[in-house]
Formats: sequence, C-alpha cells, structure tokens
Amino acid sequence: MDFRKLKEELIAYSKVIGIDKIGFTTADPFTELKNRLIRQQELGYQSGFEEPDIAKRVTPSLLLDDPRSIISIAVAYPAKMKIRVESKKGERRGIFSRASWGMDYHHVLRDRLKKLEEFILSQVPDARIKPMVDTGELSDRAVAERAGIGWSGKNCSIITPEFGSYIYLGELITSIPFEHDTPIEDQCGTCNKCIEACPTGALIQGGQINAQRCISFLTQTKEMIPDELREKIGNRIYGCDSCQTACPVNKGKDFHFHKELEPDPEIAKPLLKPILKMSNREFKNKFGTVAGSWRGKKPIQRNAIIALAHFKDETAIPELVEVLQKEVSPVLKGTAAWALGKIGKEAALNALEQAKEYETDVEVQNEIIKGLTLNKEK
Repeated sequence: MDFRKLKEELIAYSKVIGIDKIGFTTADPFTELKNRLIRQQELGYQSGFEEPDIAKRVTPSLLLDDPRSIISIAVAYPAKMKIRVESKKGERRGIFSRASWGMDYHHVLRDRLKKLEEFILSQVPDARIKPMVDTGELSDRAVAERAGIGWSGKNCSIITPEFGSYIYLGELITSIPFEHDTPIEDQCGTCNKCIEACPTGALIQGGQINAQRCISFLTQTKEMIPDELREKIGNRIYGCDSCQTACPVNKGKDFHFHKELEPDPEIAKPLLKPILKMSNREFKNKFGTVAGSWRGKKPIQRNAIIALAHFKDETAIPELVEVLQKEVSPVLKGTAAWALGKIGKEAALNALEQAKEYETDVEVQNEIIKGLTLNKEK
C-alpha cells in the first residue's frame, strides 16, 4: 500500500467534507505533556472534567493496539454574528462563548471524523482506528500541536496562522504509518496580551492555566461560585472568550464556512429573565443543540442570575424574588439572594428581610445576610 498517496488522497477528501485543516503525527507518547499534567495535578489547577488517568492522556498505545499515527483535524468557527442583537434596559442579554454559538461541535466533528474513518477503511479494510473529540482521553491540543495544525499559545489554545484560535479540534488514532508533519514554531514571542486580559488571573503564565479560576470552567460548574469570581463573570452565561479576543493573531479572523456552525443570535445572546423561568423541556428545546447545554439548565440559570446582578437590572427583581421564594436548588436561591443585594432596591431588600425569617438552608441564609450586607456597604 502506498501510504504517501493515501495521505494525499485523505488531505484532498478532508477538504470536500468540511475539514479546514488536517495534520499527521506519530503515535509516540506525549512525554513533555505528561510532566506538565503531573505538575497541574500537584498544584490543583485541573478542572476535574479531564480524563483522570494521566497515562491514558499521554500514551496512545493504551487506547489502540500498536498505533502508528494520529490524524488531527481542525474546523473553523465564526468569531462574529452576522445578525446582532443588543441589550436594552429591561431586556438584558447574556452571552455564550463563540465555541458554543452553532451546533454542538462534538456532533459536527464526530461526523467529519466518521467520514474520514470510512474513507480510510475503504482503502485499508483491516486498519484499526479510534476517533476522539474533546471528551476523549488524549489532549486534542497536544495532538494538534505535534501534527502541525498550530502552535500552543500562551492562552493554552492552539493558534493557527490561517484561522487564529477559533477552531474545533479532533483526532483519529490509526494503525497506519502515515508520514508525520512538522510542528509550527511558536509565534507568541513576547506578547502577553491574553495573560493580561484574563479577568480572573487564571492564566498563571504562558501555557499554564489554573482551571479553577477560569471563567469558562466556572460557568460550567454546578456549585456556588466564589464571591470574588462572581464579580468577574459579567454577563457570560457559558464560557469566556477574553483570552481569544485579546490575541493579535485573532484580529480580523472571522470565518463562516459551515452552515451548522452559524449562530442564532437569540440562542447565542439570549434574554436573561426568561431563562429563570424555563422548564427543563423549554431549556432543551431552545439550547439543546449547542455545546453550552451539556451541564443542564441550572448552571445556565445561576449564571443568568449573576448577569442580572452585573447589570443591576431592577426590572428583574420580581423574577429574582420568585427564585428566592420558590426555587428548590440552594445554589439558585443563594445566588438570587446575593443578586438582590447587588441590585439593592427597596423591593429587593424587603424580600431579603422576609426570606431571612423563614429560610432554613444555611448556605442560602449566608447569601441572604451577604446580600443585606452588600447594600449597607453602598
């Protein structure tokens, strides 16, 4: 079998099926990454969403018998909305990060990878292949860096010369000895704009992130968000793009290659108050097709409450009072209590005083007291 020719055919086919960049690398262990992951674990900087077994994250042979190569793919997504919607008084909006604007990228990339896999098997029927997107064991970014897709930026994203960092990544581990591509030299240089732009200081230094402080991670948690970090979230209800929008390489980058990745502005930048009253079915009907829905309704509702507090939206007081009085979740009740304190109008404070008398949950009580204290500090 002429594997060099197969590689050329695969590259050509990838363009036909909507893959914007493809690269090939060896299936050798990711030794340098292993050391970094161990250090991250020691420092408590991991998010907890990762594969817990570091050996699997860096050793392709633990995932596929006798792997010979890894194919990395990148699909570019839009950085700007063609149709824009703006927040108005009484109609405040939240924002999903760009990576969650269109159809859930897991589905999009799995479709592309499946077509690549089928193409390979049509040429090499006995080939062994394992596809992965995001939730797989390997680090998509480490694979993409070694396969020449882009360099690993100081913001911990893969940055491509063509599309900046506005790309989704996936890979196929294969038993085929494809010739590997050359990695791209780091081009960040002395630039530290992403580090300086990080709202919470989560970027410790170039290439090192404390996920526990990253807004993208925080918006996906299900717990109460620490006080100091709530103030930094703004109106983000899923994810964060600050380190990407600050990157000079991303300036002017905006690609609309794939219809399924085009954002619906009413989903990408939704009205906040209606989110608080959504049923599970309504949430699924509106947000179920985007990646930002994967943790369910309640984290998005909590983030919407924080966003309303950020805007100090007085028109949201009735909705926030209803959450405080009727919601079951202590996280939502407590966050609503804090938000009412941030807004600080008479109706909000009266609701807090009343709730203080009947609320039995200790965590919610603490947030009620905190809300009342916030107003006294003004």
